[in-house]
Amino acid sequence: MEINTFYTKENWDYELLDTGEGEKLERVGEYKFVRPFEDAFWPKTLSKRDWAEVDGKFFTSKKGGKVGWKLNKNLKKKWQISYKNINFYVMPTPFRHFGFFPEQASHWDFVEKKIKNSGRNIRFLNLFGYTGIASLFALRAGADVTHLDASKQSLAWAKENQDLSGLFEKPMRIICDDVLKFLEREVKRGNKYDAIIMDPPKFGRVPKGEIWKIEEMLPALLENVRKILSDKPLFVILTSYTVNSSSLSLKYALEELTKNFSGRTENGELCILEKSHERIISLANTVVWESA
Repeated sequence: MEINTFYTKENWDYELLDTGEGEKLERVGEYKFVRPFEDAFWPKTLSKRDWAEVDGKFFTSKKGGKVGWKLNKNLKKKWQISYKNINFYVMPTPFRHFGFFPEQASHWDFVEKKIKNSGRNIRFLNLFGYTGIASLFALRAGADVTHLDASKQSLAWAKENQDLSGLFEKPMRIICDDVLKFLEREVKRGNKYDAIIMDPPKFGRVPKGEIWKIEEMLPALLENVRKILSDKPLFVILTSYTVNSSSLSLKYALEELTKNFSGRTENGELCILEKSHERIISLANTVVWESA
């Protein structure tokens, strides 16, 4: 059975240059980095010199030594990149990320196109919104955006990105809260949303220190999302980076959530097109429901 792959072919400020031997070589703006990619069982395509001449490398405990980044002294603390004129800051974080997930670019395109072509006012909710890039595409398309995350640092970053993209006058409500508690309050208030995107982590802590575990929390999350969908929802997107998750499992869950609405569901893998070998590299499972 053919697996759906979601990825962009656009040339932009990010490139996956090469993969192999448990690592990936990336360009993020003007800088190059090496990060772990345990699924890359194949040999590297580019030369040892290409892999050595980088501005930073993230080490894991599997490699021995100190865990974390080893960065060049001349590297900026943070710098700006853009995708289709949405600007955002990036920097190496302690969690090996850069403050954005490039494989989600195809979702950013989908969000903006669907909202822009809807011909109506759309209330958009971004759960686990991180630094806000999907929210900015929804905002530029004309949506009334609610952006939620449990991390104050991520939300401050999202606000910076909003200002950097010149969207500071647009209606984006930024909320620091536990997702489940927020959704429960929204259900009681009777608030409804037309478009929802969610990228729940495998594990994390909410503002008051409670533990989030996706295998325990996902059913309650989806049930509350169902209760806040409007009478005419536009789309729902669910993505999971959990290793043992399946896009089929996500599809069945989302089909159950949207069973009272007319539309179609597409599941598959979020990917990036590798430059050196033109392989389509899978990084997450995802499912998209959109109205008919």
